[in-house]
Amino acid sequence: MAGYVRKTALSPAEVLALASEVLPERIGLTRSRSSAHSATWSGEEGTVVLSAHGHALYTEVIAQTDRLRTSRMDYEIQKFLNRLPYEPYDSGGPGKGDPYNVVSHGKL
Repeated sequence: MAGYVRKTALSPAEVLALASEVLPERIGLTRSRSSAHSATWSGEEGTVVLSAHGHALYTEVIAQTDRLRTSRMDYEIQKFLNRLPYEPYDSGGPGKGDPYNVVSHGKL
């Protein structure tokens, strides 16, 4: 089981809404549970629990998976978290070396 933490300028609701768009498309996961601050997605690749809690100017996002850090799901979760905007007015997205173009795809 692997865990990841990321701070972002997005609100908890924005993080969970974005995850609801991205995770099914990228990893083929289906949301099986949700609340105001967390959600669980499951599929053939495994299960991930994503929780998001607001703290003044940022939101702390925690992702817990049931796979090893070397799994495809963990790779995609790490990509998702790294693309969340870190500071207010940050557009987020891939780094210069990432071949995935956010602008042309319209999603993180």
